[in-house]
Amino acid sequence: MAEGRCMKCKKQVEIKNAEDVVMKNKMKAIKGECPDCGTKVFRIVGKA
Repeated sequence: MAEGRCMKCKKQVEIKNAEDVVMKNKMKAIKGECPDCGTKVFRIVGKA
């Protein structure tokens, strides 16, 4: 599974409901939410 940093909890968390997205600049990213507080978590992965 993917991990990302939650800005509200200020810690590394396992991304819940993670989905792959491709941004406008063709970079891959993973977006989902924090399992603890429900805040959106976004992590850039790399080139598409």
